[in-house]
Amino acid sequence: MKRKVRAMIYGLVQGVGLRYQVQKKASELGLVGFVKNLPDGSVEMVAEGEEELINDLIEYIKTGIRWARVENVELEWSEWEGKYRRFEIVF
Repeated sequence: MKRKVRAMIYGLVQGVGLRYQVQKKASELGLVGFVKNLPDGSVEMVAEGEEELINDLIEYIKTGIRWARVENVELEWSEWEGKYRRFEIVF
């Protein structure tokens, strides 16, 4: 089933290539949305696509990004909107 998730990612997550790695993995999985740094040092991600693939991306964020130290990921699930065309890094 297609879903949408907003993830707030906390820890050592800026300046370590996290946005690039998330964008690359999300695109490989066929997900759409965006990832961006926030002023408080956290990272926000919105992803749309198959729920199972979104869960794969979230697991990758928690454990698969070499230089990042992800301490917490807060998830807010909602209905798929079809709002995005690709997965982008937002500045």
